[in-house]
Amino acid sequence: MNDKKRRQFNRTVFKAFPWVMGVLLIILVFLQINSNSSKAQSKSGTDSSQQATVSSSSSEVTNKQKKIKAELASYLKTVTKDGTVSVSFYNLGATPKSKAAASTDAAVYKPGSLVTEADAHTAQTAASTYKLFIAAYLMHQKQNGKFNWTSSNTEGFDQMIVDSANTFADSELKSYGMAAVNKFIGSQGWYTPVFQQTVIAKTTSHSLMLLLEQLAAGTGPFKNASDREKILKLMSEQIYRTGIPAGASAAKTGTKVADKVGFLNDTNNDAGIVTLPNGQKYILVIMTHGHGQSGFSGFPKMAEITKKVQTIVYGTNAGK
Repeated sequence: MNDKKRRQFNRTVFKAFPWVMGVLLIILVFLQINSNSSKAQSKSGTDSSQQATVSSSSSEVTNKQKKIKAELASYLKTVTKDGTVSVSFYNLGATPKSKAAASTDAAVYKPGSLVTEADAHTAQTAASTYKLFIAAYLMHQKQNGKFNWTSSNTEGFDQMIVDSANTFADSELKSYGMAAVNKFIGSQGWYTPVFQQTVIAKTTSHSLMLLLEQLAAGTGPFKNASDREKILKLMSEQIYRTGIPAGASAAKTGTKVADKVGFLNDTNNDAGIVTLPNGQKYILVIMTHGHGQSGFSGFPKMAEITKKVQTIVYGTNAGK
């Protein structure tokens, strides 16, 4: 190629260069737009899929909760229909870092999601479950600097919970006065009056459930961690264990119960905090009377109710 033709070729290339680059730029922009559109569509599809999964999961949780509550409500309606039994159930959820907390069903057992009661607001003879109210009042007084763990108080309190002895409870009630204790009980939103002159102490399964809810959570009069642990330990060691503890263990071996019983004439009551081996926890209060009960003859009935309740809520077929 001679110099003249070379120069002419170079000029042609030089003039065409901007056009070529423009075309290439348009092509690149077009490809980028298509790529972003594909990514956006893909992300949109992924987001929609994730939203559908979350919605489906939420629906499954809700459906399972409804089935559990419906079956439990039906059962409790049956056992309380003659007016001689009151039952309150409250699920506390899973203990942190437990097997249950990591379970795919953890959301089903979110605290308070399965609360079910029957005849729970009818005042019944409290029997020795009233001592839970005495314990709560004394912890309230301790917060105000008006009660201390002297050796005498410690011994009396321990016997009140473990052996269900009356001496300490009656002495403290007399010392502080029924009116003051009832006023405190009312301030917590619990049934009152529990205590009246010449009248046997009365309460409801709902009120006992509310008290145990505070004890389990460490709130209200049970804010002091060491006092709370002391009370739960004593309740775990109480000696009358043929009611809720027996039923819970029958439903699942290894289940632990911290409870307070009451027995008087034909009344047999039990109120406890139950912990399953996998870490699920719940509150159960059962109050029974009538049917010629005496001594502890009603405790097997409470054990049977406990076993059925625990199986309905936490059994392998729960919510199916």
